[in-house]
Amino acid sequence: MSKGVTTPPEQQLDELEVHLAGTLKRIAPPRDFVQRLRGTIHFPPREEIASRLHDWNRLLLVFGSVVSGMLIIITIARALYHLFARRNMG
Repeated sequence: MSKGVTTPPEQQLDELEVHLAGTLKRIAPPRDFVQRLRGTIHFPPREEIASRLHDWNRLLLVFGSVVSGMLIIITIARALYHLFARRNMG
């Protein structure tokens, strides 16, 4: 490459990605690891998922909890911002 010519960052990133793709090779995990992982992960049947979605009381409780938690976090963050912003101004 000559001194006056520079490659754009996107091209450099593409070249690096191609180089890494050629360097790294895929390996398969051990079978016993896969079996233990499959035993640990449990997906409920479709009927159970559907019944959970139809349970409005639980759904509203979860939604309300998430919204309340976010409001508390936002309130604390705003209070800390105002507290520290006033210290830096004065």
